[in-house]
Amino acid sequence: MIQPSYRSIAAHLAQGGLIAYPTESCYGLGCDPANRVAVQRLLKLKQRPQRKGLILIASSYQQVARYLQPLTPAQQLRLQEAGEQTITCLMPVKKTAPRWLRGEHDTLAVRLTAYASAKRLCQGVRSALVSTSANQSGQRSTRTYAECQRLFGKKVWVLPGMVGKRRQPSTIQAWSDGRIVRR
Repeated sequence: MIQPSYRSIAAHLAQGGLIAYPTESCYGLGCDPANRVAVQRLLKLKQRPQRKGLILIASSYQQVARYLQPLTPAQQLRLQEAGEQTITCLMPVKKTAPRWLRGEHDTLAVRLTAYASAKRLCQGVRSALVSTSANQSGQRSTRTYAECQRLFGKKVWVLPGMVGKRRQPSTIQAWSDGRIVRR
């Protein structure tokens, strides 16, 4: 398994390609969040309804700012600290935030990932990524490169790496009132 360059991964994503990559708790399935066709392919492959919405991971607020209501520097720090605790925040969105990302919601799930390999991936491709578990809806999440290869074959470019030690997916928390939506 050779680690591809970030330039080649970015080119794959720009062409609407799908990737699987290690996250804090499992392999994530992702694509360019601005590419509607790629998002629709990901949802079909995963057998996930669009109405549920998706999570975006990013290495910085700047990578998700185009989708969100503006945040003050203090709020940006709060979002970063949430990511360090593996908390995904349901953020208020701009009216232009695509339905294909947020589903039937008026919020968008965002995590500024602190997991080193996922953070480097977002930095390397200079973009936020869609981040949903690499599995079919309702099935167990994949935790290894080999499992992803078997499940997706050539439909997804599986990136090598180690999944983090976390056993549960990220906590999801409402930004507005701190309510925990998923623990």
